Amino acid sequence: MSETLIKVEKLSKKYVIRHQGAAEGLRHALQEVAKTPFRWFKQSLGAGSVNGHDHRLNGGQAAKLNPQKSSEDFWALKEVSFEVKQGEVVGIIGRNGAGKSTLLKILSRITEPTVGRIQITGRVASLLEVGTGFHPELTGRENIFLNGAILGMSRAEIRRKFDAIVAFAEVDRFLDTPVKRYSSGMYVRLAFAVAAHLEPEILIVDEVLAVGDAEFQKKCLGKMQEVSKGGRTVLFVSHNVGAIKQLCDRCILFRSGTVQQDGPCDEVISNYLTDATLCENGVIDLRHHPARSRASKPLISEIVIRNGQDQPTAQLFPEEALLFDITIASFETIRNPRVALAIEDSHGRRLMTMASYFDQSPLPNLSGKTTIRCESSPLQLGPGRYLLSVSIGTKEHGLIDSIDGASWFEILWNNNYRNGEPYQSVYGPFLKSSKWEVVYD
Repeated sequence: MSETLIKVEKLSKKYVIRHQGAAEGLRHALQEVAKTPFRWFKQSLGAGSVNGHDHRLNGGQAAKLNPQKSSEDFWALKEVSFEVKQGEVVGIIGRNGAGKSTLLKILSRITEPTVGRIQITGRVASLLEVGTGFHPELTGRENIFLNGAILGMSRAEIRRKFDAIVAFAEVDRFLDTPVKRYSSGMYVRLAFAVAAHLEPEILIVDEVLAVGDAEFQKKCLGKMQEVSKGGRTVLFVSHNVGAIKQLCDRCILFRSGTVQQDGPCDEVISNYLTDATLCENGVIDLRHHPARSRASKPLISEIVIRNGQDQPTAQLFPEEALLFDITIASFETIRNPRVALAIEDSHGRRLMTMASYFDQSPLPNLSGKTTIRCESSPLQLGPGRYLLSVSIGTKEHGLIDSIDGASWFEILWNNNYRNGEPYQSVYGPFLKSSKWEVVYD
């Protein structure tokens, strides 16, 4: 029977979220400091008794002395329990803000839990963020030794594996260049190479691999499979359910900081995708959508899918142009907004992204209730059901509101080859027109 390497019991993590009023800032803080002596003097006068009777504050005065709560408790994890045995490769999935990254940071000893108990047996190597454990002023060569030491490798062990690490990372030409000049993809390649060659008992990998190119992601998945076949344990967090299916036999689904389901990958992924609404008329209400990230502000209230005739519908044909009307309601001005739509297949694998920041003309600042229209050329997708995701953010602050897998829509077959030939799913998700002829010499 395999040994249990990770045992998590009733694990919870609380963060205190501070709220700052709209007027708060340096100027506001200096004003408050200047007013403090006068406020204290005024309150001292009012706090005494007059003619032997207590001088009570009325409701309005009390409200001024008891301002609205400036902070609140946010439970990123709530009573999470599970076990992972030696040699298991476990996928961890969930929407943004579900608690996945918080869990991995606790398992990697980067942050402490609020309550609960964790028992880990063996050496842990973690790859959670781009460049974690790297010093930007040091070269790639120097950072291999630094990062290896942080992960628990001896200098002799690093020397022995140095050539293999460099070969895997494919950064040999830039070994003596400071890593601050590396691209994010180069960072990831080097960091993963060091972590993977540590030969840990437990390897923890977050979504960071999404930064790398497709070929390197394939290489990393192969390395993780190799690690698992050697009897080591892998925890893998990813929104790419195709990669989860390829690598893992078991999956844990997180929702709102709790374990929603733990079981075979196919069953858990099917449950994960059920948050998407079944849109029939093309109008998708997002005001209270279950897949919205807990960290999001509910700004995106509706999407309307329209066909080439500007009619709302969720049933389209491959050759039709598409219109997406996205309604955003914000009390505050969103400066330099970046809006994106993504389409995924029925397994949650990303097929394409359409984004305002791909356009040459950026969107204007948004305020109040605004409808943004995205016009797309024909998607040329094969018949089937597809997922639509939507997000809004800014370049300065990142994502503000995000709903992954917001709704399903359907592509229908309409004799698109114009010759009566049926479509088979084995042909792939995209339809591409082509012309065939015999060329004679």
